[in-house]
Amino acid sequence: MTNPRRPLGEHARRTHLVEHLPTTDIPGIGVGRANGSCGELLQGVLEQDRHFLVTLPIQCGSVAVFEPGGDDITVVPPHKSKARRLAAAMVARSRVLRGGRLTVRSDLPEGKGLASSTADLVATARAVADAEGRTVGLEELEADLRAIEPSDGIMYPGTVAYFHREVRLHARLGVLPPLTIVTGDEGGTVDTVEFNRVEPAFTPDQHREYGRLLDELGVAIVRGDVAGIGAVATRSAVLSTAFRERPHLENTIRQARALGAVGVVVAHSGTTTAILLSENDHSYRAELTAAQQLCATFARTVDVHHTRRPAPGHRLPPERLLSRELPA
Repeated sequence: MTNPRRPLGEHARRTHLVEHLPTTDIPGIGVGRANGSCGELLQGVLEQDRHFLVTLPIQCGSVAVFEPGGDDITVVPPHKSKARRLAAAMVARSRVLRGGRLTVRSDLPEGKGLASSTADLVATARAVADAEGRTVGLEELEADLRAIEPSDGIMYPGTVAYFHREVRLHARLGVLPPLTIVTGDEGGTVDTVEFNRVEPAFTPDQHREYGRLLDELGVAIVRGDVAGIGAVATRSAVLSTAFRERPHLENTIRQARALGAVGVVVAHSGTTTAILLSENDHSYRAELTAAQQLCATFARTVDVHHTRRPAPGHRLPPERLLSRELPA
């Protein structure tokens, strides 16, 4: 079925959410897109044992297409069962949809810590809503994701601090400066749901350190301080080894500093270790080659990603919530 309301692909070019729009009575082909996150700049636990992460949005992501028709939901590829579950929930409460075919395509490898699952789900929600002639709201989107699994905050533009187990926003931190992320995949996969079922004990001192790191990272992002961003990411990577061994990490950090990188970042619930480079550094090209060679010493595959920035003219909300202002 063709869409009489607008050309196919219009919403694939959207980079942010708006408020709900009135639905039409004529469903059409819906398209949704969501970017990934290359691990996390910071991940830990704040006071009250609230688990959080800070996104590192990249340009790669997932695209979903929803074609209304029939009385059931089919998904391609078939193993995208979480996306099918989300689409079915949205269709069940829709006034205009009864069933359809959902196709999900992604540039993100699964189980590596690049937010592939959340990107699939966010893209799916946007595609189904698009088929109804509306844009899905954040409250609705987060409620649906909360019923399925812990989620990254990639539905928000820019970089955010996000309570991933609660699927709730903590703070909008702003837009990252242009960074290149050279990733090394250690091999294997990590199940995000199983990883988040583990309940490690954190001390008050650890709560305070994570809160301090979050405050420092927020200030560094606002100032465009790449060294400050890299320092927090590197410290978070080191802290992550208490929960997942990374035998190569110490040497990677040492060599990354020697080649001029701003820091090292990891996928805390994935198999990726990455080197952060400033694209404004005068030695960027040499650093990029050296970083790829370094990742090849411990990784099965090496890739290069770039930070994703909101579209020109799109302004982020100015508020930022510091960890010490955490609501009860």
